[in-house]
Amino acid sequence: MSAARRPFAVMSLPLFRRFAFASATMVAIACCATAMAQTTTAATAALLAPGRWESSIAAFEQADRLKAPATGGVVFVGSSSIRMWEDLERQFGDSVVITKRGFGGSRLEDCKQYLSRIVVPYRPRMVVVYAGDNDLAEGHTPQEVLASFRGFVEGVRSQLPDTRIAFVSIKPSPSRASLLKPIRETNALISDYVTSGSNLDFIDIFTPMLAADGMPRGELFRADALHLNDSGYALWKTVIAGHLR
Repeated sequence: MSAARRPFAVMSLPLFRRFAFASATMVAIACCATAMAQTTTAATAALLAPGRWESSIAAFEQADRLKAPATGGVVFVGSSSIRMWEDLERQFGDSVVITKRGFGGSRLEDCKQYLSRIVVPYRPRMVVVYAGDNDLAEGHTPQEVLASFRGFVEGVRSQLPDTRIAFVSIKPSPSRASLLKPIRETNALISDYVTSGSNLDFIDIFTPMLAADGMPRGELFRADALHLNDSGYALWKTVIAGHLR
């Protein structure tokens, strides 16, 4: 009987070792995956934290202490499309005093959160806001983006009742072509809201940024297919200029 067991015992040792190695490997992979997931979750949480733009806002306030912008002008506020617009302050001639307050990859919700610090202090006659595509990219619905814009308007109105507010429509970016449907829906919702209100304006840059096939015009964007190049900003300037009355 012991002789019959020997072949089984001899064969089971390498099998056991292979099984043990495979089990250890699977445990290691699972641990790595868990660690990566925890790291990703932590990074995402940091990115979406309520105070993630505090340093940018504080930098604006520090600049204001060194040289306060003139009041009664036009404030451009919003995401990186505003932040990366070079010489924006001089794009519309000397007769239009512009203060640029674009920060990071901000959302419309962020603009609402910080309006008391990046809009109200300048007491502008007009606010031009561009934001919303980052909200959609993070999974917010068109209805939620509209709610953020409504909250932005109500926040401005509560402190600056005579200030005109213009919303620059969410642009169609090649890198976010999959979001074209919710972008269209969001633009339509906000356009309807603006039309039903007073002292509000909707600036449509979406339509002229589309090619004949209905897709975003790639020649208006940088290599990342998300941010505007000089041609893209030239188009924006042409469209927006007529609204800065």
